[in-house]
Amino acid sequence: MKRAENIIVGISIGDLNGIGSEVVLKTFEDSRMLEFCTPVIFANVKILSFVKKTFESTSTLQGIDHLDQIIPGKINVLNVWKESVDINFGVNDEHVGKYAIKSFTAATQALKDGLIDVLVTAPINKYNIQSEEFKFPGHTDYLNEQLEGHALMLMVQDNLRVGLLTDHVPVNEVAKHLTPALITQKIETVRNSLVQDFGINKPKIAVLGLNPHSGDNGVIGKEEIEIMLPTIKNLFQKGTMVFGPFPADGFFGSNQYEKYDAIIAAYHDQGLIPFKTLSFGKGVNYTAGLNKIRTSPDHGTAYDIAGKGIADYNSFKEAVYLAMDIFHSRIQHQEITQNPMKIREKQLEKNNR
Repeated sequence: MKRAENIIVGISIGDLNGIGSEVVLKTFEDSRMLEFCTPVIFANVKILSFVKKTFESTSTLQGIDHLDQIIPGKINVLNVWKESVDINFGVNDEHVGKYAIKSFTAATQALKDGLIDVLVTAPINKYNIQSEEFKFPGHTDYLNEQLEGHALMLMVQDNLRVGLLTDHVPVNEVAKHLTPALITQKIETVRNSLVQDFGINKPKIAVLGLNPHSGDNGVIGKEEIEIMLPTIKNLFQKGTMVFGPFPADGFFGSNQYEKYDAIIAAYHDQGLIPFKTLSFGKGVNYTAGLNKIRTSPDHGTAYDIAGKGIADYNSFKEAVYLAMDIFHSRIQHQEITQNPMKIREKQLEKNNR
């Protein structure tokens, strides 16, 4: 991985009937963004020109047919398809869903091939993307198959980071998924990401219990004392600073989360409800654990406001920023691990400030 003065940010356009194209264009209306990165939107320049006109966007689009035509400092639009697509904002359309996947799979291939540095995905509709060619619940599952590593959803907003032991699993099936092997893998993935992607040398991780009051010593459920606690103790003894399982109900309200570099929730809503409450619309979904970098905003297609020009683009902009930050953090981590003397130099530099 080489240091890039201007990172190439690949962008999959998502559901064209949703707010994705609007938040993408709004993000890059600020020309200062182009000083830090070169965006490449995987879509069709004529369609995005229509969207630009609809929202009276001031973004200037540069259509290209091949990735070797990328112009640094411009908003490049790679023509993944040539034909026109009927856009009806706010409508769930399987035909439009096919183009969301064309954009996403093309961008993923470019990421695998090293033709873009990072990938930021606009929201898709998980229902209308399904086909014989694409049978994945969403972005993360496909990336987990295509890239190296073990994908983990990590929600990020400044120093608040929330991961999940189980993600898109029905609530009545969560307990049977909680095995020592799964818990170990998720905790280690979060720990490695905190070190490599966020530059935290000795991260502290909190794990939330599955049951109310974390099981009350087995009175309300035994998963904590039989599965979670022994696994956490085993990892702690091996040097991972992991603690818990904590009762989830008061963990965020009491600000206990501020003592940790990451929190791992047992299931989707247990982690995402407090995260989205605290992140104030600026949260980012980061796919940790893979050999490539992918981020996305923490919202969906928002059909109810699509086409009205009122979508908040802050989460998408933060997703771009985080992707770039992690890209540079991985470069720094690679340099330090290759040359341990740099660790000492950086520590001395920090002490002398």
